[in-house]
Amino acid sequence: MSTAMYDVAIIGGGPAGSTAAALLARAGRRVVVFEREKFPRFHIGESLLPFSMKAFTRLGLHEKFLRAGFLKKFGGEIFGACSDQGTKFYFKDGFRSQTDHAYQVTRGDFDKVLLDHAAECGAEVCEQTSVDRVEFSKDNVELAVKSNGSSQSIRARYLIDASGRASVLGRHFKIKKTYDHLQKLSIFAHYDGVWRAEGIDGTLTVLIRAIDRWFWLIPLSAERTSIGVVLDSETFRRSKLSAEDFLEQALAEQPIIAKRTTNARRVSQVYVEADFSYRSARLYGDRWLLTGDAAGFIDPIFSSGVFLAVFSGEQCADALNEVLDRPRAAKRLFARYERSVNRAMDVYLRFVDAWYTKEFIEVFLAPRNVLGLAPAVNAVLGGNVGNSFPIRWRMWVFYFLVWLQRHHPIAPKRTLVPKKEGASASKAEISVTA
Repeated sequence: MSTAMYDVAIIGGGPAGSTAAALLARAGRRVVVFEREKFPRFHIGESLLPFSMKAFTRLGLHEKFLRAGFLKKFGGEIFGACSDQGTKFYFKDGFRSQTDHAYQVTRGDFDKVLLDHAAECGAEVCEQTSVDRVEFSKDNVELAVKSNGSSQSIRARYLIDASGRASVLGRHFKIKKTYDHLQKLSIFAHYDGVWRAEGIDGTLTVLIRAIDRWFWLIPLSAERTSIGVVLDSETFRRSKLSAEDFLEQALAEQPIIAKRTTNARRVSQVYVEADFSYRSARLYGDRWLLTGDAAGFIDPIFSSGVFLAVFSGEQCADALNEVLDRPRAAKRLFARYERSVNRAMDVYLRFVDAWYTKEFIEVFLAPRNVLGLAPAVNAVLGGNVGNSFPIRWRMWVFYFLVWLQRHHPIAPKRTLVPKKEGASASKAEISVTA
C-alpha cells in the first residue's frame, strides 16, 4: 500500500464502493478500497433492477455477468396470500422502458465480480482490512487501517463511506436515524428443487403479500432459489421459535409456496437480518460522502438495495471526479448528490409505506389500463426514481387510488389470509359489488 496521497479512499467493497472505485479509477484518479472481509462472502439482496443496466453498460460489466452465469430476470409477479392468481409485470412494458431485463444474482459472486472489476480498472483493493480511525483536516483525510495484525496510516483528499449498515461515518457523526414504523426482520434460506414456470416466467421474482408479512421467491440459477419472509421483529420474538422452525412453519402455511416446494430441499443455513430500515441525516461533509447502505436502506421489498447502491455509487463518483478538478464547487456538487440520493430514497419510502397497507395490494391486483398507470408503477418497480413528471403525476394518481380504496373501495377487498383446503373462494376474496 502506498504512503503517497490518494485522491479518494473508499471504506467498503460492496456494490456502491466498487462502482465508485471503478469509475474514479477509469477517470485516472488514485483510488484505494478497504474491505474488511474476503470476497466472495454471503450477502442478501439477490435481485437487480433494469434501471441499473445503464450503469453496468458504462462500467463494461455485462459480459462478465454472462460469464458468471447470472440469470436474466424479465420482471416479477405479485400475489395476495388469499388467492393463487397473481399479477405479472414485465420490464419491457414499463413507462418508456429502455431494457427488457435485469439479473438475478448470488450476491457473493456478484459482489466479487464488481470488486475485481474495480481492481482491473486501476483501483487499489485491500481486502481483510479494517478502518479503525478516521481523522479529518482542512486538506485531507487520514485513516488508520489494520491488516494481518499490522496497522498503517494513509491519507486521501476525499473519503467515501460505503461500509454498509455498519456506516463508519454514520457512527462517527451520529447521523444514522432509524425508521421506527419499519422495524422489520427477514428470515431466509436457499433451496434446490423449487418448481418454476417455463420460459421467461421462470425468471420472475415472486412476491406474496400476507396480512402481517410478505414472502419472496427469487430464482438464482437453474436449480437454486432464494426464499424468505419479512415481518415485524416483534411478531418473530413473540413466536419463541427458532429461525429454522419459524421459516419452515411460515412457508408451510402459504399454499402458493408449499406447492412450489413439494420436492425442494434447503441447501443453506437459515439467515436472519434485522434493523435494516434507516437513513443518514446527512450524506456529505467537507471531505466525505456516504453512499450505498451507509447512506440508508429502506426495505428489501422491490429489490431497491443493490439498485440504490449502484445508483448512489455512480452519482458519488461523478460528483467527486468533478470536485477533484474544481474543489471550490464541492459544496454545490455534494449538495446536488445528496438531493439526488435522497429523492431516490424518498420514492422508495413512499412505495414501501404503501406496500405495507392492505389497500396497495388490492389495487395492484386489480390493474386497470387507465392513464398509463400500470406502466408508470412498472417503471418505479424497475428502478425509475428520476424526476420525470409523466411518471410522478401517474404515481400521485396511483397513491390516490390506494387511499380511495380504504374509504370507498374501487377494487375487490382481500383478506390476505391463505384459504384453508376446501374453503370457498368468497371467504378469501370479497367482491365490493357483492
